[in-house]
This record gives sequence, structure tokens and C-alpha cells, in this order.
Amino acid sequence: MIEVKVNDSNGFEKAMKIFKKACQKDGFMMELKDRQYYCKPSEKKRHKNKKR
Repeated sequence: MIEVKVNDSNGFEKAMKIFKKACQKDGFMMELKDRQYYCKPSEKKRHKNKKR
């Protein structure tokens, strides 16, 4: 789980930037995109091999 603490000195906008960067680094957004629709196991293998 990703946590970002908001201080008075940081502000909300800076905390959002830190949160987005942490999500991107963790691969959270990519996983959400992958889980949006069902993909057959054979298609997953093909896609995984294509990425390499």
C-alpha cells in the first residue's frame, strides 16, 4: 500500500505529485490497465513474449 503524508509545508499538490510518482514506480497503474478486461491465458503469454 502506498502512503503519502501531507504536511503544511508540502501542500496537497506536492503530495499528489509524490503519490502519482510512487504509483508509477510501483507499477500500480499498469496493473489496473491490465485488469480492466479479461484476457485469455494464451493471449497473456503472447503479450508477455511480445513485450520482451
